[in-house]
Amino acid sequence: MHFFSPLTQVTAATALALLAGCATPTGTADPQSGAASGTPTVRVQQIRNATLKIEYAGTRFLVDPMLAKKGAYPGFPGTYNSELRNPLVELPLPLDEVMRADAVIVTHTHLDHWDDAAKQSLPKSIPVFAQNETDAQAIRKDGFTDVRVLGATTEFKGVRLAKTGGQHGNDAMMASPAGALLGHVSGIVFQRPGHKTVYIAGDTIWRPEVDQAIRTYQPDVIVLNTGYARLQGFDGSIIMGKDDLSRAYQAAPRASIIGSHMEAVNHMMQSRADLRAHIKANGMDARRVLVPEDGQAYQF
Repeated sequence: MHFFSPLTQVTAATALALLAGCATPTGTADPQSGAASGTPTVRVQQIRNATLKIEYAGTRFLVDPMLAKKGAYPGFPGTYNSELRNPLVELPLPLDEVMRADAVIVTHTHLDHWDDAAKQSLPKSIPVFAQNETDAQAIRKDGFTDVRVLGATTEFKGVRLAKTGGQHGNDAMMASPAGALLGHVSGIVFQRPGHKTVYIAGDTIWRPEVDQAIRTYQPDVIVLNTGYARLQGFDGSIIMGKDDLSRAYQAAPRASIIGSHMEAVNHMMQSRADLRAHIKANGMDARRVLVPEDGQAYQF
């Protein structure tokens, strides 16, 4: 089992109430985690929604930045609770702190993963990694000058980045007119010898591509988007939920599993409380199945 060192989290009240003035979570590294030297070299921080900060072998990656203030956008039409405005909560950290990164990874260009505030606020020269050339061209049109397309063996500052596949909904959804809007999605794997392997599955339901990524990369840390987002008129969801936490727990018995992408946009139908109750009810090891608050981080 791979143990982690939890960093002191921003309290829920502070995270939801303040956009600025919050301290960056800090903590003490677990001496049994990380690289062979005994020092943790991977830090995974839940920012808000699907936005994550991954500090990997000294390089900082900002994944799927949605950076707008609370209520900046209308709810997504055709989804549950579309009368609510997005994001539902504020960022838990000052914007400048969230944006402090060496590169950005955009798994796909939906508003809740790459929003207008990110396009306007991030420096145009920052390296941005996109899932395909179509997304890369759209990001270049937003003025970004160093946009790269992810492959199976992309490298950045000594970190290997491998794109993984997925599907943003079930086959019935993808075959409907909604399928064109759901579009293509991807995940990402972070690797470097001597460091924990991290797999971010992205906006996908559980698919053969997810099984394949787990078999191929044997990740030590798996991040799943578990808000169970739903469209009106369809059974099932367009991302994972609590049952997928259980599936990952069984599929990767030595990995730490992190649930993300909850409680920040209108169509999320499963909460952190739902996931924690599921973990407890099913006797899952809460040291290995993690449900962070916004602003909370773990070191591995």
